[in-house]
This record gives sequence, C-alpha cells and structure tokens, in this order.
Amino acid sequence: MPSFFENIAELLQRYGMTYLSGAGTTLLISLVGTFFGCVIGFLVGIVQTIPVDKKRDSKFKRVILAVVRAILRAYVEIFRGTPMIVQAVFIYYGARIVFGINMGMWTAAFFIVSINTGAYMAETVRGGIMSIDVGQTEGAKAIGMNHLQTMLYVVLPQTFRVIIPQIGNNYIINIKDTSVLSVISITDLFFAHKSAAGALYTYFESATIVMVIYLTMTLVTSFLLRMLEKKMGGSDHYDLATKDTLALTSGTYNFPDKKKSEVDHK
Repeated sequence: MPSFFENIAELLQRYGMTYLSGAGTTLLISLVGTFFGCVIGFLVGIVQTIPVDKKRDSKFKRVILAVVRAILRAYVEIFRGTPMIVQAVFIYYGARIVFGINMGMWTAAFFIVSINTGAYMAETVRGGIMSIDVGQTEGAKAIGMNHLQTMLYVVLPQTFRVIIPQIGNNYIINIKDTSVLSVISITDLFFAHKSAAGALYTYFESATIVMVIYLTMTLVTSFLLRMLEKKMGGSDHYDLATKDTLALTSGTYNFPDKKKSEVDHK
C-alpha cells in the first residue's frame, strides 16, 4: 500500500498542472472580484454619506435619496447576511429559471464575488469616510467644492489609505471563499482538489496539497499588502519644504544685540 508521501508525489506528478491552473483561476477571480467590489463599495459609501439639508434641499431630492439609501441598505444587509455559496446558486441558476438569462460560469463568478465583496466594502468605506475629520469636508466646501469634488479630491484619498488593511483582508478572504464557486462548476483550486481526489481516492493527501497552496497564496498576499501599507504610510518624520523665501526666513532672523552694537561703535 502506497505511503502518504508516495500518494502526494503521485498526485503532484499526475495533477500538478491542474492544481496550478486551479490556483491561477482562484487568484484571478479573487483579484477581479475584490477590485470591482471596492468600486461598488466606494460608490455605495459616497451615496450613503451625501449630506441632506432639510432647509435647502428640495423634498424631491430628499425622497430620492431616502429610497436609494433604503435599497442600498437592503443590498448590504442581504449580501452580508447570506453565505456566498447560497448566493452563487441563487444567482447562477435563478437568473436562468426566473429571468431566462444564461449567465456564463466566468461571468457569474466575477459577478458573485464582486457584489458580495461590495456589500462588505460599502460598510468599510462608510466607516472610513466617517473617520475623516469633519474639518476636512468643511474646508473643502469653504473653497467652493461640491460634495462629489470633496469626496474625490479630499476625503476618499485619505479614506483609501485608512481602509487598505480591510481591502487586503477582503482579498485574502476571497482567495479562500472562491472555493464555494465549485457549485457552479468553476475549475478553481478546490475543484481541482475534488477532481484529483475523486480519481485516485486520495482525499487526505490531495487536501494537504491544496491547504499548502492556499496557505502559500495567503501568506504571500499578506506580505505584499504589509509592504504596500508601509510604503503608503511614508516616513515617520517629515520636514516642512517651502519655496517661499519669506516663509523660510520667518522667525529665523536674529536682531543684533543693542548693547554689543553700541560697544562696537565706541
């Protein structure tokens, strides 16, 4: 009877490229889904933080915003409160049965991961926007910026820096959670595991290989994200740089000692 390591060697020899191909599919779906999920999250976050002034804004604007926010809130709660595997089955098969839409597996995979990630990112972005000092927004509006300009040029750049760890965390989660997409026949890493294990009846050995691959992907991703955070964090110490000579010399001029000056004249 072959030993544990002999079975692993045989699996790698026969299905090594299948594992690598599945890992590539997992990384691709996770990366695309996280990217579009961030876009969705930022858009939802901006809408949720649009200010409403009962005195200045029309009733029509207030009603529209209330309806849109209610829909977005329902979207966030539904997709955060249900498992991705259920969402995959519901969207992939439900779109065909209810609406007659034959969604391709790849399209469905990207769509499912994106909207699932977007629901989580929406709350992350909202919290990040709320964490920015209100003086930043007031200062931007004081120089004539509207809400969209304030978001794009003042608030969101700071928010992005604050929420980078959570974006990375969502990406790592997606690397693992894409395994549920095997229910719609996506040939990711977990699908490769099921195929190889089912062919040779080596479920434990195949699971060991897959766990090592998943762990390697998440550890490398975590390392790269820490480097990005460190890079965006900048230096611990900053020197004020200015080209204004008046500002540069302001407060640095030393007036001559009056007594010493009188002695020198004598």
